[in-house]
Amino acid sequence: MNKSAIVTGGAAGIGAEICRTLSKAGYRVGVFDIDAQAAQALSGELSNALTLVADVTDADSVKAAFNDFGDTPDLVVNNAGVVRFGLLGEQSLDDFTTVMNINLIGVYNMAREAVNRMVPRGSGHIISLTSVNAYGPGPGSGAYPASKAAVKQLMRQFALEYGEHGIRANSVAPGFIDGGMSTPIYADTKVRAARSRGVPLGRLGSPADIAQAVLFLDSEGGAYISGHDLVVDGAVNHAVLKNLPRE
Repeated sequence: MNKSAIVTGGAAGIGAEICRTLSKAGYRVGVFDIDAQAAQALSGELSNALTLVADVTDADSVKAAFNDFGDTPDLVVNNAGVVRFGLLGEQSLDDFTTVMNINLIGVYNMAREAVNRMVPRGSGHIISLTSVNAYGPGPGSGAYPASKAAVKQLMRQFALEYGEHGIRANSVAPGFIDGGMSTPIYADTKVRAARSRGVPLGRLGSPADIAQAVLFLDSEGGAYISGHDLVVDGAVNHAVLKNLPRE
């Protein structure tokens, strides 16, 4: 396979697993991250990878990273994201805007740069990570659910506007994933057990579950899928009645 991909937030957690999975599948991978040391360390592990140190919230930084990558990537994966916990009414404006800038504006900066390079070639694919929080917001999760719901709609609009140029745009919505930003949450064994019980499949998801979903969407098997948010959550998004007592 002679394909290439840029993965934001690629140096750790789910992003790192996506980089590893794509690299094993034969992709040339751009490990895009604001943490230069971590990005360089992961790039060194992979067979055909390039470190891209950049900030998704800075359009000039994004453009420079694409230039450093060289050829227009076949796939751009928007994985970089943050959460600031707290009740909405008690959140600082700085916390709220930080989440929106990284999770939404950062995705837009990447997607805009990508499509403007992909259009002349007539092909390309953008996959952005959303969340089950885009469907059912969790208490105390601040701007995170709103940012992820917006990303889902943003990908649909890119799919609508650029499909005629051979460009697809999709998203993947992780559920309860044992890794990445959720690692501190699942360090609590009681929380881990309770959340595992709440998933119909009976377990937490893994970064590999998300990476395989990304790989599928970019495969020949996913070639006619565009404008779709693929929920990868073990059916927890449909478990309201399962998790509520009958009496």
